[in-house]
Amino acid sequence: MTIEVRNLFALPPALSEEEWFEPLVPDRGVLVERIISTGQSTLPGKWLEQDRDEWVVLLQGRASLSFADGQRFDLTAGDHLLIAAGVRHRVEATSRRPACIWLAVHGRLR
Repeated sequence: MTIEVRNLFALPPALSEEEWFEPLVPDRGVLVERIISTGQSTLPGKWLEQDRDEWVVLLQGRASLSFADGQRFDLTAGDHLLIAAGVRHRVEATSRRPACIWLAVHGRLR
């Protein structure tokens, strides 16, 4: 097994217009991934709904999430929340500069 040191704050050499999803640990029932957002948001009228719980922490940047029940959260670096499986939510906005760097854990977390 090769051991490699990587840095969560290191950005890819060229960011595209799409969000960057990078699995950090192989998904064996729990997925740990880094997400880099640069101004993206969920398409108008669309809701995200996952079949697993998702715990996310915003490591850098600013973001706004809203939920179908009317709750809205404006996040800054260090803020984290647990989104239960089946809960409809959307990303309203993410900062372009600095890029949003998220750490997300997906699985049965509750």
